[in-house]
Amino acid sequence: MSSKSAERGRFLKMRMSPKEYQSFAKMREPSRSIFGNCLRAFLVGGAICVVGQALTEMFVHLMHMEREDASNPTVAVLILLSVVLTSMGVYDKLAQWAGAGSAVPVTGFANSMCSAALEHRSEGLVLGVGGNMFKLAGSVIVFGTVAAFFVGIAHWLLGTGGQS
Repeated sequence: MSSKSAERGRFLKMRMSPKEYQSFAKMREPSRSIFGNCLRAFLVGGAICVVGQALTEMFVHLMHMEREDASNPTVAVLILLSVVLTSMGVYDKLAQWAGAGSAVPVTGFANSMCSAALEHRSEGLVLGVGGNMFKLAGSVIVFGTVAAFFVGIAHWLLGTGGQS
C-alpha cells in the first residue's frame, strides 16, 4: 500500500483551463492524412460496389433474370456477406481501416444491425438482441420512411409519380 501511495506522490496534479487542455491534446494528436483516408474510403467503397455489380451481372447472365429482378437477390447476398463478415470480425477491421468507405448503405446498415445484435446477445434474444438491435438502425429506418413519404408527396404534386 505504501508503494502505491508513494508512486502517486510523484505525479503532479495538473490544473489546466479547457482551452489549455485542448491545445495540449491537439499537440499530441496523431496526424491524419486526409488524402490517404479518402483514397482508402474510395477503394473499399468502390470494391463493395464492384462486388454488387458482379453479383447483379451473375444473376442476369447465369440465372437469366431481368436486370430489375436481379437487384433483389443482389441486395440479399450483400447483406448476407456483410453479416457473415461482421460475425467473423472481418468487417469491423475493414471498417476501421477504410472509414466511411465501408458505410456503403446496404452493407454498412447490415453491419450496424449485426454488431448491435452480437454485442447484446448475452442479454437474451428478446431483451438483448431484439431490444438493442434497432437502437442505431431505428433512426435510419424512420428517416428513410419519412424521406420516402416526402419524396412521394413531391412526385404526386409534380405529377411524375408512377410514370416511366
